[in-house]
Amino acid sequence: MATITNVQDLRSLAKRRIPRAIFEYADRGSYDETTLNANRRDLQGINLRQRVMIDVSNRSTATKILGEDVAMPLIIAPTGLTGLFHGNGEIHGARAAQAFGIPFTLSTMSICSIEDVAAAVEKPFWFQLYVMRDRAFTRTLIERAIAAKCSALVLTLDLQIQGQRHRDIKNGLAVPPKLTLANALDIMTKPAWAMKVLMGKRRTFGNLAAQRAKSESMNTLSQWIAGQFDPSLSWKDVEWVRSIWPGKLILKGVIDPDDARIAADTGADAVIVSNHGGRQLDGAISSISSLPPIVDAIGDKTEILFDGGVVSGQDVMKAIALGAKGCMIGKAWLYGLAAMGEAGVTRTLQIMQKELDVSMALTGTRTIAQIDRSVLHIETDAISRRNY
Repeated sequence: MATITNVQDLRSLAKRRIPRAIFEYADRGSYDETTLNANRRDLQGINLRQRVMIDVSNRSTATKILGEDVAMPLIIAPTGLTGLFHGNGEIHGARAAQAFGIPFTLSTMSICSIEDVAAAVEKPFWFQLYVMRDRAFTRTLIERAIAAKCSALVLTLDLQIQGQRHRDIKNGLAVPPKLTLANALDIMTKPAWAMKVLMGKRRTFGNLAAQRAKSESMNTLSQWIAGQFDPSLSWKDVEWVRSIWPGKLILKGVIDPDDARIAADTGADAVIVSNHGGRQLDGAISSISSLPPIVDAIGDKTEILFDGGVVSGQDVMKAIALGAKGCMIGKAWLYGLAAMGEAGVTRTLQIMQKELDVSMALTGTRTIAQIDRSVLHIETDAISRRNY
């Protein structure tokens, strides 16, 4: 623990401890990974403005997201296959988030089910929804989230058709993992990982068990998932979801201002600026490049959250400075989970909170509310123009 000082340390440890196919599912992106790399490059290209001789002795990273008190402006993002990174991975993530005081989001494509996670935590969590071709089944997912008392529904908009992820296809990623000649040695050298996964509650999609059973002849994850998503999905489906879901609705996967305006007009409680972590349309602009124009377009209509390349407290501060109310982390928390289970997730959150706190002090800010574009050292217009 003492030698782990940043999220990259956890990434290195995770890479050694879990099979390559699982690690690369989280770590890599679609096609040439241009957008995946842009997410990190463009965040790193934003400089913070150092200030001195300002009293910052009394600081706090606490704030509110959608009216909820949070320990810092961070949310654990929905991630598929989490229970294959570590047995019962979704439960470990939810518990770590609950103890830390931030929201946890469960993916439709989770290994542990909605009910599994609800039984393991005391506080409500968020549920992320993919609208499937089978609308009746989608309705049952929403109803299960209502029964579990989920406090928000995160509707993903940007996966009508799955972007091709070369690594998943080449690795033959399957759920549950299958032992083949190609991956046998890799899996055999990860006995601790295998034991934890085998002892977990489930090894296949907990929320989709009945649907998955209909498609057992499709061996690879990419083949199976590709058949579930609906290219006919439209804004009318947002209205349909809203007619069923009584709570807070968050729309995830917007990077264009025109789409953001439509999303805000639906009455959604929040919009998440996201390009799906560079895992969908390769060649799309980075999430951080999209943030300023979207804030300008809808910042007075709905809450704006941010997702894409966030792996440090400095990244969080940059996104908040550009108008986001909170940030989601996907890869960062999966690295911690794969490296050390629940303790690793907690370590990820501790690292990022400490980085945010120190960055606040060195930029002369004491509260999250004080973070705005004045803490940045570059012309913010250049951020939105960078990839155009």
